[in-house]
Amino acid sequence: MKLGKHDQERLSAGFSYALLIVGATIVLFPLLWMVSTALKDPGLVFRYPPQWFPDPIMWSNFKRGWFLLAPTFGSFFLNTAKIAGLAGIGAVLSASIVAYSFARLRWTGRDFIFLLVLGSMMLPSQVTLVPHFVIYRWLGWYDTHFPLWVPYWFAGSFFVFLLRQYMMTIPHELDDAALIDGCSHFSIFWRIVLPLSKAPIATVAIFSIQWTWNDFFAPLIYLSDQYKWTVALGLRALQSSIMVDWTALMSMASLSLIPVMLIFVFAQRLFIQGIVFTGIKG
Repeated sequence: MKLGKHDQERLSAGFSYALLIVGATIVLFPLLWMVSTALKDPGLVFRYPPQWFPDPIMWSNFKRGWFLLAPTFGSFFLNTAKIAGLAGIGAVLSASIVAYSFARLRWTGRDFIFLLVLGSMMLPSQVTLVPHFVIYRWLGWYDTHFPLWVPYWFAGSFFVFLLRQYMMTIPHELDDAALIDGCSHFSIFWRIVLPLSKAPIATVAIFSIQWTWNDFFAPLIYLSDQYKWTVALGLRALQSSIMVDWTALMSMASLSLIPVMLIFVFAQRLFIQGIVFTGIKG
């Protein structure tokens, strides 16, 4: 029996939705296990077959996990929020200024310098780890939060590329009209280009905040004082104890996801626009 065009479209849509549901289930499986474990009685964590819906629900696991270490997880959250906030602000400001220069200004060697910036994206961070550590220690920044957020104020190459590609899609006639009206290049950048680049700016902010919030390696290298630890180090400390309290660990891991998820939920429209429209012209 030959299917009509409308039936074929419905069948294709149903097959697509089925694939999406299967894929989403696979991706969400670890998250569901984490939340389920966070709410279980500690004696039921490794029960077989697994109990997916905790009974009873143990909200006290969150309180125990919060106060299990000294200092409490509240200190870790504040430290991480401060680092992520400063990194996000620095990434947006520095990368947008550099990207504006590459996209809207004409100067000798611009394209060659931009190629060098792109080339630096291929350099693994491990290669520069030792020189960075030596510099930060010489500056007296070891065991401080400066090495974790100051580099974001120096225009990361990926963020520059992202913003530059978007800024090149903005008509140059706007710049010419503004120059005729007496605007400086900084005024054009601040009043015209930056407001029109909300989508990629939101993308840069989300990426930088997410990377610093989830970063484990850099805090491990530069922080030794437990009162300066981030959430990632706090979670690792819970995991490395002799008797791992899985319910407390999963409860704090669940809490650590909330800020990043909220940022993405409220900025997802701009985030998706920034990904879609970047790279149209270049």
